[in-house]
Amino acid sequence: MINKKAARPASAAPCRITVCRGCCCGDPAKVPGVDHAGQIRRLRDALDGAAQVRASECLDVCDQANVVVVQPSAAGRAAGGRPVWLGLVNDDEALADIAAWVRAGGPGLAEPPGVLDLYGFTVSRRVGKALEG
Repeated sequence: MINKKAARPASAAPCRITVCRGCCCGDPAKVPGVDHAGQIRRLRDALDGAAQVRASECLDVCDQANVVVVQPSAAGRAAGGRPVWLGLVNDDEALADIAAWVRAGGPGLAEPPGVLDLYGFTVSRRVGKALEG
């Protein structure tokens, strides 16, 4: 039996989305009124296999809860795309905008919807390297 993921060429590697679910992100006490567990499910449903969505332990940017990191596909990275950190992602409209952008190609291949500029932030090199490593 052939593992289709292993057979896929590296250039076809899709975007990866990391959703923080550590000490503050995903905590109803820190960010009340959000279906934190449902966010991941809704994002996966909206992407319909166009990207990998994974939950992570604390990404060490607790003041930005809930944090979502969009890492470029192999083609996006080759085109100059770099991981995009989005904070305060606490509503379904933001999730829909993220999903639409990723389906269009994501970092390096498609311009994000302008509203995502409101969510973007820069992390320290230490924090950024920890996610990529």
